[in-house]
Amino acid sequence: MIEEKKRTFVFDFDSTLTQVEAFEELAEVSLKGDPKKKEKIAQIARITDQGVDGDITFTQSLEKRLKILNAHRDHLEPLVRRLKGKISTSISRNKDFFKEYADDIYIVSCGFKEFIDPIMSSYNIPSERIFANTFKFNRAGRIVGFDRDNDLSKPDGKIDQLRKMELPGEIHMIGDGFSDYQTRAAGIADKFHAFTENVQRKNILDKADHIAPSLDEILYNEKLPMSISYPKNRIKVLLLEGIHEDAVQQLRSEGYQVDLLPGSLSEDELCQAVKGKHIIGIRSKTQITQKVVDAADRLLAIGAFCIGTNQIDLEACLKKGICVFNAPFSNTRSVVEMVIGEMIMLMRGTHIKSVRMHRGVWDKSAKGSYEIRGKKLGIVGYGNIGSQLSVLAEALGMHVMYYDVGDKLALGNAQKASSLRDLMKKSDVVTLHVDGRSENDGMIGKKELSWMKDGAVFINLARGKVVDLDALKSALVSGKIAGAAIDVFPKEPKSNDEPFECLFTGMDNVILTPHVGGSTIEAQKNIAAYVPEAMVNYVNTGDSFASVNLPGIRVPEVKGAHRLLHIHENIPGIMARINNIFSRYNINVVGQYLKTNEKIGYLVTDIDKEYNSDVVDELKRIDHTIKLRVLY
Repeated sequence: MIEEKKRTFVFDFDSTLTQVEAFEELAEVSLKGDPKKKEKIAQIARITDQGVDGDITFTQSLEKRLKILNAHRDHLEPLVRRLKGKISTSISRNKDFFKEYADDIYIVSCGFKEFIDPIMSSYNIPSERIFANTFKFNRAGRIVGFDRDNDLSKPDGKIDQLRKMELPGEIHMIGDGFSDYQTRAAGIADKFHAFTENVQRKNILDKADHIAPSLDEILYNEKLPMSISYPKNRIKVLLLEGIHEDAVQQLRSEGYQVDLLPGSLSEDELCQAVKGKHIIGIRSKTQITQKVVDAADRLLAIGAFCIGTNQIDLEACLKKGICVFNAPFSNTRSVVEMVIGEMIMLMRGTHIKSVRMHRGVWDKSAKGSYEIRGKKLGIVGYGNIGSQLSVLAEALGMHVMYYDVGDKLALGNAQKASSLRDLMKKSDVVTLHVDGRSENDGMIGKKELSWMKDGAVFINLARGKVVDLDALKSALVSGKIAGAAIDVFPKEPKSNDEPFECLFTGMDNVILTPHVGGSTIEAQKNIAAYVPEAMVNYVNTGDSFASVNLPGIRVPEVKGAHRLLHIHENIPGIMARINNIFSRYNINVVGQYLKTNEKIGYLVTDIDKEYNSDVVDELKRIDHTIKLRVLY
């Protein structure tokens, strides 16, 4: 049996174990009520950086900062409370590592034991393995200086301190500052891990043996146990079509690597771009085809930052265990408001008058201008958008009819039409709000348009393929339909740089918009909050509750257990085979959550015992297994 090599881990404290510099937090406490507090804190931060970067000696940095702080012993307790709430995320997440490997962990910091000791005690690191400076107090308890005999108060203090400690095994220095790197340069540390979770100091990144955006990355790299199965900083995300910056920030705050592209990609381009990616975020133009799914070697989740998912081959994703999410409610209000605005403009003819005014024509007339109050609105498709439109239109005094192939509850005084023909014949305004399933392609053609009232108006903010555009143009040219508003088209430019061509350009009685029905700042912010959260929950916890294609499971977080996710074809006997493996390895199941649909089963299992790779390998080998994922 090969004996595991001896490793000793030496951690810095400020901006490594904590998200902040302790002196800046102490300033928040000690300078409370000082009218120049803001300027003094900024000054302390500058001095800290100068010392960390090596621009001034650390002794000088300490002297200058202590003078500004004017701190007292009584300020230390509230400082500790503040720091306990600002432990670095990945450090807190891996608390068990500190407890299990406590004998191999040391803290060597230019900070002060008075606040480091009480914080690290909860991580099972005793005071004798914490090497740091100490304060000097006067009789009144005011901090007046520091122990100048301490090596850590002097230039090259960490080098001298570590040399005296004579630590065993391979020494790993983990920190964010120049003094941490110097221990490696001096040959005292065998490896320097530049810890960048909280700050990145460019002057040390190219000198590091390993850049670590989190403790998870270090533990993964060193093959040590960690609280999650895969470092978050290794999760790669591709966002297309100019998805809102809030989504980018939310995913980056999770520690994921995020690439953002302004437009969509062709199928071949996407097949290349998807390789190595764990998450993809798209809007309506990007097509996730079978070919793209086949090219995706690591894809876990797809986020449609819109309502529809018809641009995604859901069947292909299902067969490969890729979870798809969308935003079914986030832009509903935006679409509804646009329909109402266009409906009023079409009924009043204001858009035509605006075009003529731009040409220098003054056409002051009430001819062909009508109120919407008292008119009949026909809504084709009574889902989230259609039903909300129904409520607002009724509040404006309209009479609402709707037609839907499903059995939908009528809101307010809306009435269900007996047929599409019945709705088209009776409505002054017809508006489409159906989804993009293939059955809806061409549902409005020459025959359906002939059913409409003479002089009625037509609005399509649903899908471009739903309407026969040649037939619609003929109806507009003949005057059968007074006007139309079109936001969606069978073929749309992939980006704003491509030209737009359409049958209706130049027609004054048609309002054309570039697929912006749901494109408001509010809608995009709502979508940018909802979809990333759903994807993050799935990647981090296995929660599939909001999924479009996988069976939806809402799972609780469990501490002190390991979570395994098993996606399989819905075949009898698989659960028995899974649990038989757990039984043979004497593994106790803490919790188990199973949900199936007609094609697949999704099983989340929490177990309370360490397991070896043989368990995972056996679970993967079960017939009809689609995907197995180990979370933590």
